[in-house]
Amino acid sequence: MKRLVVSNGLIALLCLASCAPKKEEKKEESKFTVTTAIRIDTSFTKQYVSQIKSVRNIEIRSQEKGFLQNIYVDEGQFVKSGQLLFRIMPKVYEAELLKAQAEYKSAEIELQNAKTLADKNIVSKNEQSVAQAKLEQAKAEVSLAKLHLSFTEIRAPFDGTIDRIPLKLGSLIDEGELMTSLSDNTQMFAYFNVSEPEYLEYQQNVKGRADSKVSLLLANNQQLPYKGKVEIIEGEFNNETGNIAFRAKFPNPDKLLKNGETGEVQMIVPLRQAMVIPQKATYEIQDKTYVFVVDARGIVHSKNITIAGEMPDLYVVASGLSDSDKILLEGVQKVRDDDKIKFDYQSPQTWITSLRLKAE
Repeated sequence: MKRLVVSNGLIALLCLASCAPKKEEKKEESKFTVTTAIRIDTSFTKQYVSQIKSVRNIEIRSQEKGFLQNIYVDEGQFVKSGQLLFRIMPKVYEAELLKAQAEYKSAEIELQNAKTLADKNIVSKNEQSVAQAKLEQAKAEVSLAKLHLSFTEIRAPFDGTIDRIPLKLGSLIDEGELMTSLSDNTQMFAYFNVSEPEYLEYQQNVKGRADSKVSLLLANNQQLPYKGKVEIIEGEFNNETGNIAFRAKFPNPDKLLKNGETGEVQMIVPLRQAMVIPQKATYEIQDKTYVFVVDARGIVHSKNITIAGEMPDLYVVASGLSDSDKILLEGVQKVRDDDKIKFDYQSPQTWITSLRLKAE
């Protein structure tokens, strides 16, 4: 009987538990924030890959053949205009000069004799003229021999820095052989390519064009402390790339820049009524930039956009987005294409004030 009471009590407890209201844990659905792009007048710094060249960079070549007798400079050395760099063994040219000078003396004597005889009417004036012509020819041979001898001394045509010297003492040199290169690095040119639309904007919009003063970002991500100036534009477009080359000149008093370096020219580009969105509203797949656009039913769709420029926390959109498109502002990594979401709208004036916008 006692066992029956216990069993009845257990049944009562189970019944009580089953009759008690169940507490359902309702999962709250996430709510997202959407916004639209904003149009503003601003500017951004655009970077162009550039090739850095010396204002003067030449190859120094031998004008005569012979053995390299002396090297008076070292690689990387700064030299002055007219400074002696190399000497090619001059013995042959010295001998040619002595021969030409002797022939000149002989022609002088022959002319003197012809003149004396012509004055005495022993020979005609034509004989004197022939002797005079021989003297002039001998004089020219002397000048030519001196010129050839001077070519055995190779001097710097301007102030600059010596490049690599490939030859060693005693090397046999042919006419036209490369001795070294010389660079004038007091100022440097930076060449960079600009697309056709950017070129047209630069040329046509005189008042609002990009600043002619530009900066140079070096390969170590350090900026050159001196500003450059856009000086010249090439005469035609490259048919293969559709670009045209600009040239900027930079001062180089510290001789930091060398011929052949690379860098990035930074140009401030003004924008009027540019379409701007937050960078955090975008994501990238295989070097392409996307945003999530939310339609009126709350369905999410990915959309590829083209970026025209970048500012702190902001992207300037060139194409792919309309002013009325509602884009997902936050939670880009939490949704997928065709997801249905609940959202609140935030005006672009609200989010743009919280970002580090640097308008020029």
